[in-house]
Amino acid sequence: MDLKQLEYFVRVAELGSFTRAAIALDVAQPALSRQVRLLEVELRQNLLTRNGRGALPTEAGKLLLAHGRGILHQVERAREELGRIRGSLAGRVAVGLPTSLARVLTVPLTRAFRAALPDATISISEGLSVAMQDSLVAGRLDIAVLYNAQPGAEIDITPLLEEELLLLRKRPPGLPEDPPPGPISLKEVAQLPLVIPSRPNAIRMHIESEMANIGCRLNIALEIDGVSAILDLVADGAGCAVLSRNAVLNSIRPSAFTTQTIQDPVLRTKVSLATSSLRPATLTQQTTLALIRQTVGDVVKA
Repeated sequence: MDLKQLEYFVRVAELGSFTRAAIALDVAQPALSRQVRLLEVELRQNLLTRNGRGALPTEAGKLLLAHGRGILHQVERAREELGRIRGSLAGRVAVGLPTSLARVLTVPLTRAFRAALPDATISISEGLSVAMQDSLVAGRLDIAVLYNAQPGAEIDITPLLEEELLLLRKRPPGLPEDPPPGPISLKEVAQLPLVIPSRPNAIRMHIESEMANIGCRLNIALEIDGVSAILDLVADGAGCAVLSRNAVLNSIRPSAFTTQTIQDPVLRTKVSLATSSLRPATLTQQTTLALIRQTVGDVVKA
């Protein structure tokens, strides 16, 4: 059984599409289809059901997918063990970060990764927690930092930290930076026009849930997906926002905003490290997990 054919099949089965798999693997789709078909011929089994919406594994395909993940993992472990004899780990790690944390974590994490794993490569992407959780299950990501991650049979979650959410407003002209405004209740926040991400953004869902608990609803001025765009709109006077302190401190102009703590209740969002329970972490991925924890401890908490 050819390992490349097995890798191609696993990626198609995980992504449910030859097109998406070809992009992820950086190969031409006809070549990908041909290699998967050769594997089917060798095994004398139809492994995928092809239709206009994509490709789904057959019963035989599901069985090979379970075995294939284990085989490819063992091959990667063998490569890593051989790399350890040379004195360093190798391999590629795909990491997903939420936008509000990517700005503060990407540079120090990349620096730490290159120092600890010079023969390995890291790929960092930004996204919504819901989408990144799906990418973990599908194999497009190896590690993700998620807001308010929901436990599931297909992912392993480790708590990382809690972030307090603050009310963010445009600073009026001439208003000094100190002292900061006093706290505001969540019921008062519900009366303000908010620039907020659309569902299923994790922070949006958390705010909605907490408001529902006190009998209030969001007053939505604009739905905007993207922290930078939200900050720009608040600075332009389009409304207020509820964001983490890190999102504000790492904006281009933190002094353009006033921040208020929110009370009754205090809004806190949980940040977790997530990996797929379908694929055991390689040594390189385990080292990367430790580097993320260390980077968060050194940068975010500080």
